Amino acid sequence: MKKKLVSAVLAASFAAAMLAGCGSSGSSDTASSTAATQAATTAATEAAPAATEAATEAAADTGADEGKVLNIQCWNTEFQSRITDHYPGYEKVDDTTGKIGDVTVKWTITADAAADDKVDIFLVEADYALKYMNADPAVAMSMDELGITADDLKDQYQYTKDIVTDANGAQRGISWQACSAGLIYNREAAKAVLGTDDPDEVQSQLDSWDKFNDAAAKAKDAGYTMCSVNDTYRVYSNNVTTPWVVDGKVNVDDNIKKWVDDSKALADAGEENTYELWSDDWAKGKYPDGKVFCYFGPAWFFNFSLSADDAQSIAANGGWGFVTGPQSFYWGGTWICAAEGTDNPTLVKDIMLKMCTDPDIMKEIAQKDSDCVNNKSVLEALAADDSGNLALLGGQNPYSMLAAGAEKVDMSNISDYDQGCNEEFQTAMKGYFEGSYATYDDALAAFNTAITEKYPELTTD
Repeated sequence: MKKKLVSAVLAASFAAAMLAGCGSSGSSDTASSTAATQAATTAATEAAPAATEAATEAAADTGADEGKVLNIQCWNTEFQSRITDHYPGYEKVDDTTGKIGDVTVKWTITADAAADDKVDIFLVEADYALKYMNADPAVAMSMDELGITADDLKDQYQYTKDIVTDANGAQRGISWQACSAGLIYNREAAKAVLGTDDPDEVQSQLDSWDKFNDAAAKAKDAGYTMCSVNDTYRVYSNNVTTPWVVDGKVNVDDNIKKWVDDSKALADAGEENTYELWSDDWAKGKYPDGKVFCYFGPAWFFNFSLSADDAQSIAANGGWGFVTGPQSFYWGGTWICAAEGTDNPTLVKDIMLKMCTDPDIMKEIAQKDSDCVNNKSVLEALAADDSGNLALLGGQNPYSMLAAGAEKVDMSNISDYDQGCNEEFQTAMKGYFEGSYATYDDALAAFNTAITEKYPELTTD
Protein backbone atom coordinates (compact mmCIF):
# COMPACT_ATOMS: atom_id res chain seq x y z
CA MET A 1 0.00 0.00 0.00
CA LYS A 2 1.30 3.46 -0.79
CA LYS A 3 2.56 5.25 2.34
CA LYS A 4 1.57 8.85 2.85
CA LEU A 5 1.69 10.83 6.08
CA VAL A 6 -1.64 11.38 7.79
CA SER A 7 -2.33 15.07 8.38
CA ALA A 8 -0.80 16.28 11.63
CA VAL A 9 -4.23 17.47 12.72
CA LEU A 10 -5.68 14.00 12.23
CA ALA A 11 -2.83 12.19 13.96
CA ALA A 12 -2.86 14.54 16.95
CA SER A 13 -6.64 14.42 17.30
CA PHE A 14 -7.10 10.65 17.12
CA ALA A 15 -5.81 9.95 20.62
CA ALA A 16 -8.58 12.02 22.19
CA ALA A 17 -11.21 10.99 19.67
CA MET A 18 -10.75 7.26 20.11
CA LEU A 19 -11.57 7.50 23.82
CA ALA A 20 -15.21 8.42 23.16
CA GLY A 21 -17.96 5.85 22.57
CA CYS A 22 -20.61 6.03 19.93
CA GLY A 23 -23.29 7.23 22.26
CA SER A 24 -21.53 8.85 25.18
CA SER A 25 -19.40 11.94 25.59
CA GLY A 26 -16.02 10.76 26.72
CA SER A 27 -17.52 7.63 28.30
CA SER A 28 -18.45 4.21 27.00
CA ASP A 29 -20.70 1.47 28.28
CA THR A 30 -17.73 -0.73 29.07
CA ALA A 31 -19.81 -3.59 30.36
CA SER A 32 -22.78 -3.99 28.06
CA SER A 33 -21.34 -2.22 25.00
CA THR A 34 -18.19 -4.33 24.91
CA ALA A 35 -20.12 -7.54 25.42
CA ALA A 36 -22.67 -6.67 22.77
CA THR A 37 -20.13 -5.61 20.17
CA GLN A 38 -17.90 -8.61 20.79
CA ALA A 39 -20.92 -10.87 20.47
CA ALA A 40 -21.86 -9.19 17.21
CA THR A 41 -18.32 -9.58 15.88
CA THR A 42 -18.15 -13.24 16.92
CA ALA A 43 -21.47 -13.87 15.17
CA ALA A 44 -20.30 -12.17 11.95
CA THR A 45 -21.14 -14.05 8.78
CA GLU A 46 -18.44 -16.07 7.06
CA ALA A 47 -19.65 -14.78 3.69
CA ALA A 48 -22.79 -13.14 2.34
CA PRO A 49 -24.70 -15.13 -0.32
CA ALA A 50 -26.17 -13.91 -3.61
CA ALA A 51 -25.15 -10.25 -3.58
CA THR A 52 -21.71 -11.24 -2.28
CA GLU A 53 -20.32 -12.30 -5.64
CA ALA A 54 -21.27 -9.06 -7.35
CA ALA A 55 -20.01 -6.98 -4.43
CA THR A 56 -16.72 -8.91 -4.36
CA GLU A 57 -16.22 -8.34 -8.06
CA ALA A 58 -16.92 -4.63 -7.60
CA ALA A 59 -14.45 -4.44 -4.73
CA ALA A 60 -11.81 -6.29 -6.72
CA ASP A 61 -12.25 -3.91 -9.65
CA THR A 62 -10.97 -0.88 -7.76
CA GLY A 63 -8.34 -0.04 -10.34
CA ALA A 64 -4.65 -0.72 -10.54
CA ASP A 65 -3.81 2.64 -9.03
CA GLU A 66 -5.74 1.97 -5.80
CA GLY A 67 -4.40 0.38 -2.64
CA LYS A 68 -4.68 -3.27 -1.66
CA VAL A 69 -4.97 -2.60 2.07
CA LEU A 70 -7.91 -0.69 3.60
CA ASN A 71 -7.07 0.68 7.07
CA ILE A 72 -10.05 1.56 9.26
CA GLN A 73 -9.51 3.27 12.59
CA CYS A 74 -12.23 3.06 15.29
CA TRP A 75 -12.63 3.67 19.01
CA ASN A 76 -14.69 0.49 19.55
CA THR A 77 -15.99 -2.51 17.58
CA GLU A 78 -19.47 -1.17 16.70
CA PHE A 79 -18.66 -0.17 13.10
CA GLN A 80 -16.57 -3.31 12.66
CA SER A 81 -19.58 -5.46 13.56
CA ARG A 82 -21.79 -3.52 11.15
CA ILE A 83 -19.34 -4.17 8.30
CA THR A 84 -18.75 -7.84 9.13
CA ASP A 85 -22.47 -8.50 9.48
CA HIS A 86 -23.87 -6.42 6.64
CA TYR A 87 -21.36 -5.34 3.97
CA PRO A 88 -21.75 -7.73 0.98
CA GLY A 89 -18.60 -9.66 0.19
CA TYR A 90 -16.78 -9.03 3.44
CA GLU A 91 -14.87 -12.11 4.62
CA LYS A 92 -13.63 -12.23 8.19
CA VAL A 93 -10.06 -13.47 8.61
CA ASP A 94 -9.66 -12.74 12.32
CA ASP A 95 -10.68 -10.08 14.84
CA THR A 96 -8.43 -7.45 13.26
CA THR A 97 -8.35 -8.49 9.59
CA GLY A 98 -10.79 -9.15 6.77
CA LYS A 99 -11.01 -9.30 2.99
CA ILE A 100 -13.15 -7.50 0.42
CA GLY A 101 -12.28 -8.99 -2.94
CA ASP A 102 -8.48 -8.75 -3.19
CA VAL A 103 -8.31 -5.87 -0.71
CA THR A 104 -7.16 -6.67 2.82
CA VAL A 105 -9.09 -4.81 5.53
CA LYS A 106 -7.11 -3.96 8.64
CA TRP A 107 -8.97 -2.79 11.75
CA THR A 108 -7.20 -0.59 14.29
CA ILE A 109 -9.23 -0.25 17.45
CA THR A 110 -6.99 1.73 19.73
CA ALA A 111 -6.31 5.17 21.15
CA ASP A 112 -3.02 5.40 19.28
CA ALA A 113 -2.45 6.43 15.68
CA ALA A 114 0.94 6.00 14.01
CA ALA A 115 1.55 8.76 11.52
CA ASP A 116 3.13 6.46 8.94
CA ASP A 117 0.21 3.99 8.81
CA LYS A 118 -2.10 5.30 6.12
CA VAL A 119 -5.65 5.68 7.43
CA ASP A 120 -8.41 5.28 4.84
CA ILE A 121 -11.54 5.49 7.01
CA PHE A 122 -11.98 7.04 10.43
CA LEU A 123 -15.07 7.60 12.54
CA VAL A 124 -16.29 10.63 14.46
CA GLU A 125 -19.03 11.32 16.96
CA ALA A 126 -21.39 14.30 17.15
CA ASP A 127 -19.76 16.03 20.12
CA TYR A 128 -16.44 16.50 18.35
CA ALA A 129 -17.30 16.14 14.65
CA LEU A 130 -16.80 19.84 13.88
CA LYS A 131 -13.13 19.64 14.90
CA TYR A 132 -12.58 17.29 11.97
CA MET A 133 -14.94 18.91 9.51
CA ASN A 134 -13.29 22.33 9.88
CA ALA A 135 -9.69 21.14 10.15
CA ASP A 136 -7.17 23.07 8.07
CA PRO A 137 -5.71 21.37 6.14
CA ALA A 138 -8.66 19.09 5.55
CA VAL A 139 -8.48 15.61 7.10
CA ALA A 140 -11.75 14.23 5.67
CA MET A 141 -12.74 14.12 2.02
CA SER A 142 -15.97 15.75 0.94
CA MET A 143 -18.85 13.84 -0.55
CA ASP A 144 -18.28 15.72 -3.81
CA GLU A 145 -14.68 14.55 -3.97
CA LEU A 146 -15.82 10.95 -3.49
CA GLY A 147 -18.56 11.28 -6.10
CA ILE A 148 -21.40 10.84 -3.62
CA THR A 149 -24.30 13.02 -4.75
CA ALA A 150 -27.23 14.79 -3.14
CA ASP A 151 -29.49 12.25 -4.82
CA ASP A 152 -27.58 9.43 -3.11
CA LEU A 153 -28.36 11.08 0.23
CA LYS A 154 -31.93 12.15 -0.43
CA ASP A 155 -33.42 9.74 2.13
CA GLN A 156 -31.09 10.77 4.95
CA TYR A 157 -32.16 13.06 7.78
CA GLN A 158 -30.95 16.61 7.39
CA TYR A 159 -29.34 16.85 10.83
CA THR A 160 -27.08 13.89 10.03
CA LYS A 161 -25.75 15.88 7.08
CA ASP A 162 -25.53 19.19 8.93
CA ILE A 163 -23.39 17.80 11.72
CA VAL A 164 -20.60 16.81 9.29
CA THR A 165 -20.80 19.85 7.03
CA ASP A 166 -17.90 22.29 7.23
CA ALA A 167 -18.06 26.07 7.44
CA ASN A 168 -17.92 26.31 3.64
CA GLY A 169 -20.88 23.98 3.10
CA ALA A 170 -19.00 20.79 2.17
CA GLN A 171 -20.30 17.57 3.71
CA ARG A 172 -17.36 15.45 4.91
CA GLY A 173 -18.96 12.44 6.58
CA ILE A 174 -21.92 10.10 6.38
CA SER A 175 -23.83 8.03 8.95
CA TRP A 176 -25.97 4.91 8.88
CA GLN A 177 -27.66 6.01 12.13
CA ALA A 178 -30.32 8.51 13.07
CA CYS A 179 -30.01 8.90 16.83
CA SER A 180 -33.24 10.54 17.86
CA ALA A 181 -33.98 9.43 21.39
CA GLY A 182 -36.66 9.13 24.03
CA LEU A 183 -37.65 7.83 27.46
CA ILE A 184 -37.22 4.08 27.95
CA TYR A 185 -39.48 3.02 30.80
CA ASN A 186 -39.75 -0.08 32.94
CA ARG A 187 -43.22 -1.46 32.16
CA GLU A 188 -43.70 -3.00 35.61
CA ALA A 189 -42.70 0.27 37.23
CA ALA A 190 -45.09 2.19 34.98
CA LYS A 191 -47.96 -0.03 36.09
CA ALA A 192 -47.08 0.59 39.74
CA VAL A 193 -46.47 4.33 39.39
CA LEU A 194 -48.78 5.45 36.59
CA GLY A 195 -51.36 2.67 36.59
CA THR A 196 -50.56 1.65 33.00
CA ASP A 197 -47.73 0.55 30.74
CA ASP A 198 -49.49 1.54 27.49
CA PRO A 199 -47.10 3.86 25.57
CA ASP A 200 -49.76 6.40 24.63
CA GLU A 201 -51.04 6.69 28.19
CA VAL A 202 -47.53 6.75 29.66
CA GLN A 203 -46.56 9.57 27.28
CA SER A 204 -49.60 11.61 28.27
CA GLN A 205 -48.41 11.45 31.89
CA LEU A 206 -44.77 12.28 31.09
CA ASP A 207 -45.00 14.86 28.30
CA SER A 208 -43.59 17.78 30.32
CA TRP A 209 -40.95 18.22 32.99
CA ASP A 210 -43.62 19.21 35.50
CA LYS A 211 -45.41 15.91 34.90
CA PHE A 212 -42.11 14.01 34.99
CA ASN A 213 -41.22 15.57 38.34
CA ASP A 214 -44.67 14.72 39.71
CA ALA A 215 -44.22 11.14 38.55
CA ALA A 216 -40.83 11.00 40.31
CA ALA A 217 -42.53 11.60 43.66
CA LYS A 218 -45.02 8.81 42.90
CA ALA A 219 -42.15 6.54 41.87
CA LYS A 220 -40.42 7.03 45.20
CA ASP A 221 -43.65 6.20 47.04
CA ALA A 222 -43.88 2.99 44.98
CA GLY A 223 -40.32 2.00 45.84
CA TYR A 224 -38.63 3.13 42.63
CA THR A 225 -35.98 5.70 41.76
CA MET A 226 -36.93 7.66 38.67
CA CYS A 227 -33.45 7.60 37.08
CA SER A 228 -30.04 9.23 37.50
CA VAL A 229 -29.71 13.00 37.16
CA ASN A 230 -27.21 12.25 34.39
CA ASP A 231 -29.81 10.32 32.39
CA THR A 232 -31.80 13.48 31.77
CA TYR A 233 -28.89 15.82 31.00
CA ARG A 234 -28.86 15.42 27.23
CA VAL A 235 -32.61 15.93 26.98
CA TYR A 236 -32.15 19.40 28.43
CA SER A 237 -28.86 20.18 26.67
CA ASN A 238 -30.27 19.24 23.25
CA ASN A 239 -33.04 21.80 23.69
CA VAL A 240 -30.96 24.91 24.29
CA THR A 241 -31.46 28.20 22.47
CA THR A 242 -27.80 29.26 22.51
CA PRO A 243 -24.52 27.35 21.99
CA TRP A 244 -22.02 26.64 24.75
CA VAL A 245 -19.60 29.21 23.35
CA VAL A 246 -20.60 32.58 21.86
CA ASP A 247 -17.84 34.92 20.61
CA GLY A 248 -15.25 33.12 22.72
CA LYS A 249 -17.28 33.28 25.92
CA VAL A 250 -18.75 30.27 27.72
CA ASN A 251 -22.51 30.47 28.08
CA VAL A 252 -24.75 28.35 30.34
CA ASP A 253 -28.11 28.20 28.56
CA ASP A 254 -31.32 28.64 30.55
CA ASN A 255 -32.41 25.08 29.73
CA ILE A 256 -29.17 23.65 31.13
CA LYS A 257 -29.68 25.73 34.26
CA LYS A 258 -33.20 24.25 34.45
CA TRP A 259 -31.62 20.79 34.42
CA VAL A 260 -29.56 21.83 37.45
CA ASP A 261 -32.56 23.16 39.35
CA ASP A 262 -34.82 20.19 38.53
CA SER A 263 -32.10 17.63 39.24
CA LYS A 264 -31.08 19.20 42.53
CA ALA A 265 -34.68 19.12 43.78
CA LEU A 266 -35.16 15.49 42.71
CA ALA A 267 -31.81 14.35 44.13
CA ASP A 268 -32.45 16.10 47.45
CA ALA A 269 -35.85 14.39 47.63
CA GLY A 270 -34.30 10.98 46.95
CA GLU A 271 -36.37 10.66 43.77
CA GLU A 272 -33.34 10.56 41.46
CA ASN A 273 -29.85 9.23 42.14
CA THR A 274 -26.50 10.71 41.12
CA TYR A 275 -24.85 7.61 39.69
CA GLU A 276 -22.40 8.07 36.85
CA LEU A 277 -23.60 6.81 33.48
CA TRP A 278 -22.32 3.29 32.77
CA SER A 279 -21.30 2.70 36.41
CA ASP A 280 -22.17 -0.57 38.15
CA ASP A 281 -24.75 1.13 40.40
CA TRP A 282 -26.36 2.87 37.41
CA ALA A 283 -26.51 -0.44 35.53
CA LYS A 284 -28.54 -2.15 38.27
CA GLY A 285 -31.66 -0.54 36.81
CA LYS A 286 -31.42 -2.92 33.85
CA TYR A 287 -32.72 -5.63 36.19
CA PRO A 288 -36.01 -5.84 38.12
CA ASP A 289 -34.35 -5.61 41.52
CA GLY A 290 -32.68 -2.34 40.51
CA LYS A 291 -36.04 -0.60 40.94
CA VAL A 292 -35.37 2.13 38.35
CA PHE A 293 -38.30 3.65 36.48
CA CYS A 294 -36.54 4.74 33.30
CA TYR A 295 -33.48 5.49 31.23
CA PHE A 296 -33.19 7.96 28.35
CA GLY A 297 -31.61 6.99 25.06
CA PRO A 298 -31.76 6.32 21.31
CA ALA A 299 -31.97 2.99 19.50
CA TRP A 300 -28.29 2.18 19.99
CA PHE A 301 -29.08 2.24 23.72
CA PHE A 302 -31.46 -0.68 23.18
CA ASN A 303 -28.71 -2.75 21.61
CA PHE A 304 -25.67 -1.79 23.66
CA SER A 305 -26.92 -0.70 27.07
CA LEU A 306 -29.84 -2.84 28.28
CA SER A 307 -28.14 -6.27 28.51
CA ALA A 308 -30.78 -7.96 26.38
CA ASP A 309 -28.50 -11.01 26.08
CA ASP A 310 -28.77 -11.63 29.85
CA ALA A 311 -31.82 -13.78 30.59
CA GLN A 312 -32.29 -12.05 33.95
CA SER A 313 -32.51 -8.54 32.51
CA ILE A 314 -35.69 -6.57 31.94
CA ALA A 315 -34.85 -6.34 28.23
CA ALA A 316 -34.52 -10.10 27.80
CA ASN A 317 -38.08 -10.43 29.09
CA GLY A 318 -39.56 -7.70 26.91
CA GLY A 319 -40.03 -5.43 29.90
CA TRP A 320 -39.25 -1.99 28.48
CA GLY A 321 -41.47 0.54 26.72
CA PHE A 322 -40.54 3.62 24.70
CA VAL A 323 -42.05 7.13 24.56
CA THR A 324 -40.85 10.59 23.57
CA GLY A 325 -40.97 11.87 27.16
CA PRO A 326 -40.84 15.54 28.24
CA GLN A 327 -38.78 16.77 25.26
CA SER A 328 -37.58 15.26 22.00
CA PHE A 329 -33.78 14.95 21.76
CA TYR A 330 -30.96 13.05 20.11
CA TRP A 331 -27.84 11.39 21.48
CA GLY A 332 -24.66 10.47 19.72
CA GLY A 333 -24.24 8.63 16.46
CA THR A 334 -21.28 7.57 14.41
CA TRP A 335 -20.16 9.17 11.15
CA ILE A 336 -17.88 7.53 8.60
CA CYS A 337 -15.19 9.80 7.15
CA ALA A 338 -12.85 9.14 4.23
CA ALA A 339 -9.35 10.22 5.22
CA GLU A 340 -7.93 12.88 2.95
CA GLY A 341 -5.40 11.26 0.63
CA THR A 342 -6.77 7.72 0.89
CA ASP A 343 -5.55 5.50 -1.91
CA ASN A 344 -8.78 3.45 -1.77
CA PRO A 345 -11.39 6.06 -2.72
CA THR A 346 -13.50 3.68 -4.83
CA LEU A 347 -13.85 1.09 -2.07
CA VAL A 348 -14.35 3.74 0.61
CA LYS A 349 -17.14 5.28 -1.46
CA ASP A 350 -18.75 1.87 -1.95
CA ILE A 351 -18.65 1.12 1.78
CA MET A 352 -20.22 4.48 2.54
CA LEU A 353 -23.00 4.05 -0.01
CA LYS A 354 -23.82 0.45 0.88
CA MET A 355 -23.73 0.91 4.66
CA CYS A 356 -25.49 4.28 4.71
CA THR A 357 -27.84 4.36 1.70
CA ASP A 358 -28.62 0.80 0.57
CA PRO A 359 -32.20 0.18 1.79
CA ASP A 360 -31.84 -3.61 2.05
CA ILE A 361 -28.70 -3.40 4.15
CA MET A 362 -30.17 -0.65 6.31
CA LYS A 363 -33.27 -2.71 6.99
CA GLU A 364 -31.03 -5.62 7.99
CA ILE A 365 -29.17 -3.35 10.43
CA ALA A 366 -32.42 -2.12 11.97
CA GLN A 367 -33.83 -5.62 12.41
CA LYS A 368 -30.67 -7.43 13.51
CA ASP A 369 -29.14 -4.69 15.64
CA SER A 370 -32.26 -2.82 16.88
CA ASP A 371 -30.71 0.31 15.39
CA CYS A 372 -32.48 3.37 13.99
CA VAL A 373 -31.09 3.76 10.49
CA ASN A 374 -30.57 7.00 8.62
CA ASN A 375 -33.11 6.34 5.87
CA LYS A 376 -36.59 7.83 5.86
CA SER A 377 -38.08 5.26 3.49
CA VAL A 378 -36.73 2.31 5.46
CA LEU A 379 -38.04 3.69 8.76
CA GLU A 380 -41.42 4.34 7.16
CA ALA A 381 -41.56 0.71 6.01
CA LEU A 382 -40.47 -0.60 9.42
CA ALA A 383 -43.08 1.52 11.17
CA ALA A 384 -45.86 0.31 8.87
CA ASP A 385 -45.98 -3.33 9.96
CA ASP A 386 -44.66 -5.87 12.45
CA SER A 387 -41.21 -5.91 10.81
CA GLY A 388 -40.24 -3.04 13.14
CA ASN A 389 -41.48 -4.62 16.38
CA LEU A 390 -38.75 -5.07 19.01
CA ALA A 391 -38.87 -7.93 21.49
CA LEU A 392 -37.06 -6.02 24.23
CA LEU A 393 -39.83 -3.40 24.05
CA GLY A 394 -42.49 -6.04 24.59
CA GLY A 395 -43.23 -6.09 20.85
CA GLN A 396 -43.65 -2.31 20.60
CA ASN A 397 -42.66 -0.72 17.28
CA PRO A 398 -40.62 2.47 17.98
CA TYR A 399 -39.79 3.49 14.43
CA SER A 400 -42.56 5.99 13.79
CA MET A 401 -41.57 7.80 16.97
CA LEU A 402 -37.86 7.66 16.16
CA ALA A 403 -38.48 8.94 12.63
CA ALA A 404 -40.53 11.87 13.92
CA GLY A 405 -37.82 12.68 16.44
CA ALA A 406 -35.10 12.67 13.78
CA GLU A 407 -37.01 15.32 11.83
CA LYS A 408 -36.97 17.61 14.88
CA VAL A 409 -33.24 17.52 15.62
CA ASP A 410 -31.77 21.03 15.41
CA MET A 411 -27.99 21.34 15.05
CA SER A 412 -27.90 25.14 14.95
CA ASN A 413 -26.51 25.44 18.49
CA ILE A 414 -23.60 23.01 18.36
CA SER A 415 -20.02 24.22 18.81
CA ASP A 416 -16.49 22.84 18.70
CA TYR A 417 -16.45 22.86 22.51
CA ASP A 418 -19.54 20.74 23.23
CA GLN A 419 -17.78 17.60 24.42
CA GLY A 420 -15.54 19.36 26.92
CA CYS A 421 -18.24 21.71 28.19
CA ASN A 422 -20.79 18.94 28.68
CA GLU A 423 -18.31 16.75 30.56
CA GLU A 424 -16.93 19.47 32.82
CA PHE A 425 -20.36 20.90 33.61
CA GLN A 426 -21.78 17.54 34.65
CA THR A 427 -18.72 16.86 36.79
CA ALA A 428 -19.06 20.18 38.60
CA MET A 429 -22.81 19.82 39.12
CA LYS A 430 -22.40 16.30 40.50
CA GLY A 431 -20.46 17.95 43.30
CA TYR A 432 -23.37 20.33 43.86
CA PHE A 433 -25.97 17.55 43.85
CA GLU A 434 -23.94 15.47 46.31
CA GLY A 435 -23.05 18.36 48.61
CA SER A 436 -19.36 18.92 47.78
CA TYR A 437 -20.33 22.43 46.70
CA ALA A 438 -22.72 24.31 48.96
CA THR A 439 -24.26 26.40 46.20
CA TYR A 440 -24.77 26.41 42.46
CA ASP A 441 -22.44 29.41 42.19
CA ASP A 442 -19.66 27.42 43.88
CA ALA A 443 -20.13 24.57 41.41
CA LEU A 444 -20.27 27.02 38.50
CA ALA A 445 -16.99 28.58 39.62
CA ALA A 446 -15.39 25.12 39.61
CA PHE A 447 -16.73 24.55 36.09
CA ASN A 448 -15.40 27.90 34.90
CA THR A 449 -11.95 27.09 36.26
CA ALA A 450 -11.92 23.64 34.69
CA ILE A 451 -13.14 24.82 31.29
CA THR A 452 -10.65 27.68 30.98
CA GLU A 453 -7.84 25.30 31.91
CA LYS A 454 -9.02 22.95 29.18
CA TYR A 455 -9.61 25.77 26.67
CA PRO A 456 -7.39 28.76 27.56
CA GLU A 457 -8.74 30.73 24.61
CA LEU A 458 -12.20 30.94 26.24
CA THR A 459 -13.52 33.38 28.80
CA THR A 460 -16.23 32.97 31.45
CA ASP A 461 -18.27 35.25 33.71
